[in-house]
Amino acid sequence: MKQKAMILDQPAINRALTRIAHEILERNKGVTDLMLIGIKTRGVPLSERLKEKIKTIEGVDIATGEIDITLYRDDLSHASEQEEPEVKHTHFNEIIDGKKIILVDDVLYTGRTVRAAMDALVDLGRPAQIQLAVLVDRGHRELPIRADYIGKNIPTSQEEVVVVQLEEHDAVDLVSIYEK
Repeated sequence: MKQKAMILDQPAINRALTRIAHEILERNKGVTDLMLIGIKTRGVPLSERLKEKIKTIEGVDIATGEIDITLYRDDLSHASEQEEPEVKHTHFNEIIDGKKIILVDDVLYTGRTVRAAMDALVDLGRPAQIQLAVLVDRGHRELPIRADYIGKNIPTSQEEVVVVQLEEHDAVDLVSIYEK
């Protein structure tokens, strides 16, 4: 793949997350019954960063969690023909029943990952509400899913790939578009 454009650098990612944190607090009128759940893999560090920003703003530590959607993917039968699916860890530091859940992911594309995450959540409890925060919305939805909080809308073609690199996994904060 060849890099076509760099979309967000570290300061831009930080500003986007700060804005999302403020929007979450405004829409939910504070932190009561709020819980951030990161979708594996890069949604988890993004949810932790949002937690820290909300703590800085409100002075309150909110509940967090991480969810693995591997077994909920609708392409699992196709993927398993090539390789055995790897089940990662799902963990919540509080019960999700009655909570306003903010699902956090890096890129919203077809909507299938978010659908799988919602399926996994309702199998594990009964949240009062599920909202979605994403760093990048690139369009091309296949399901009727939209983000409540978006760091940046990036119109892309189907031949492009959005690559999110985060310091926690990749030693750099960067969002780029690559050509296939």
